[in-house]
Amino acid sequence: MVMVKFKKKCYRCKKNYVTATRRDNWVMCYDCQKAELNGVIDDPEMKKFFDIPHEFYVNNSFLRDIKVKYLKFGNLTEKQIEAFKKTVDKLKEENSKD
Repeated sequence: MVMVKFKKKCYRCKKNYVTATRRDNWVMCYDCQKAELNGVIDDPEMKKFFDIPHEFYVNNSFLRDIKVKYLKFGNLTEKQIEAFKKTVDKLKEENSKD
């Protein structure tokens, strides 16, 4: 099944457009979420885990959401970690094709 994507205005600033699907109710642009992403990660394993190219965070709201949740709660579930890795692998594969 193909997921239809469209542009939707950021719900916080109402200026920037964000790529969304019908499932995304509250979309936020990178500029609005940037402050939440700048927390300090003390765990060396998680620091390595979140060390991915900056453009992945800019272009993918799911990756930003996972990092914000880690910074807020201090841990992630196994399913969140697996989904994060799967998404990063998919983005790396797409970038290698270009």
